Amino acid sequence: MADFGGFVLAGGRSSRMGTDKAFLELDGRTLLARAVDVLRALTPEVRIVGPAAKFAAYGPVVEDVYVDRGPLAGIHAALTSSTTELNLMLAVDLPLVTESLLRFLVEQARVSDAVVTVPRIAGGYQPLCAVYRRAFAPLARSALDSGKNKIDALFAATTERILEESELSRFAFNAAMFQNLNTPEDLRRAFPEKR
Repeated sequence: MADFGGFVLAGGRSSRMGTDKAFLELDGRTLLARAVDVLRALTPEVRIVGPAAKFAAYGPVVEDVYVDRGPLAGIHAALTSSTTELNLMLAVDLPLVTESLLRFLVEQARVSDAVVTVPRIAGGYQPLCAVYRRAFAPLARSALDSGKNKIDALFAATTERILEESELSRFAFNAAMFQNLNTPEDLRRAFPEKR
């Protein structure tokens, strides 16, 4: 039994891509399948956060308590359903994130008592590729109850282990790994060979 769970944040919608990003295909595999597989390489405890009607065929699903409230609602749902203290979150639209980066994040979270272990690279936090302890759930709930959806704003209210760009680069992790695929142009930039 793994000491951490993995969650694919798949509930977002994207009209700019022309299809649900979770089902966008690269090399014959959906972004959802890629994300599930990279997490399963690290832990057997992998769940998909999003609508069960859409994702149940792809694995165990956790549905948002706060519907249509973005990634913070997904993180909240994951943490409130979790049976493990450490919880690795991965957005479905981060296909360049590697197993080795995720393993590094979990290792850093294990040796820290921080509630959030999060990379900060290219000038910003990467909260959709981070490790959260269950203690983050009440902070998320309070923010969502107050009508706030920003994840980064909550980090100052708790203990955090920030993995800075200089530290990540020592292990050959770089900003390109965190490239979100939000538009067809993002897809072309991330995978120029797919043109």
